[in-house]
Amino acid sequence: MMEANTLKKPQYRKDPENDFFPRLRQIVSEEVNKDQRNIYTATSVKAAILFVAYFGLYTLVLLKGNNLAWLFIGYIGLAVTTIMIFLNVVHDAAHNALFRSKFLNEASQYALELFGTNSYIWRIRHVRLHHAYPNIPTWDCDIEQSDLVKIFPDSRTFWFHKYQHIYLPILYFTYTLNWLFIRDFRDFFSKDRIVRKAVDIPKIEFVKLFATKLFYVFYMLIIPILVLQISWYWVLLGFLSMHVVASGMGLVALLSTHAGENATWTYPDTEGRVNQTWAYHQMISTNDFAPKNAFINFTYGCFNHHIAHHLFPSMSHSYYPQITDIIQQFAKENNLPYRCLTAWEAITSHFKLLRNNAYVENIFEETM
Repeated sequence: MMEANTLKKPQYRKDPENDFFPRLRQIVSEEVNKDQRNIYTATSVKAAILFVAYFGLYTLVLLKGNNLAWLFIGYIGLAVTTIMIFLNVVHDAAHNALFRSKFLNEASQYALELFGTNSYIWRIRHVRLHHAYPNIPTWDCDIEQSDLVKIFPDSRTFWFHKYQHIYLPILYFTYTLNWLFIRDFRDFFSKDRIVRKAVDIPKIEFVKLFATKLFYVFYMLIIPILVLQISWYWVLLGFLSMHVVASGMGLVALLSTHAGENATWTYPDTEGRVNQTWAYHQMISTNDFAPKNAFINFTYGCFNHHIAHHLFPSMSHSYYPQITDIIQQFAKENNLPYRCLTAWEAITSHFKLLRNNAYVENIFEETM
């Protein structure tokens, strides 16, 4: 696979006569009930409740954490609330879809600093790279591949990949810890990262990178150790259990929408040309899961309506169920690709991909 610096930026095919998206956008514009006042009120109230819940659960840890049951309830509750804030608040705000105010949308993204990571670099990764180039290897940095995993069928094969569908489900539960203590630093300091090639990171972000991580460890780990009258390792176990639950919840959303067994990987030619329109590429590289499940819709901020999100990212997620119905009907009438999985299919599909790729013969197999 060619590295990013040997490739030109992907450019989608322009095909005004056959591009379906203008027609779909017109239908959505005409049929979706855009009562913005009610929508913004509802999303604002939900955001406020989630932040109150987050700080309330943290207070619970400090006040009741001497009882181990309450300690773990508090930390696990923080995990659930963190992912809900990320998907319901930060994610919409990054697309200017949470509030009318650009200032409030930008301010809301700083919740990531509260969680110990960097909002600037995540926004570049998600908006400028993932949304622009979903499932285009190297350019879509939300689907990264190390030697430990073989996601792309044409990647290097190592002998241990035949077991990846067994060991990766375990490693995946460290996803948020990896994000906090490895991925952010690699994005900032590894010059071969596509993020570093995409932007010149402002110096202030380097300061924030270290300051927020120190603050996060201090308030989430050190303060409970100092305040609670229990052994330090119980607090550490509570902290780790929080990240195990947060990783599991987060990866259900990420892996279920792009990296399943039927995923389509697109490789531009040497000039960067992609033989698809932008909208068609979004359709073939993305899938929905459980769009009628009210609990998942509420918890994941309609992230499971992922095709609607990729086609209409600047619209509030509250509109996605209605938009998804339109997309389904439009795709059926116009013979367009549309994938929708059940919740169980979405969860298991990625691991079927790992298993299938593990057994693909490769004459360039490494024998480490």
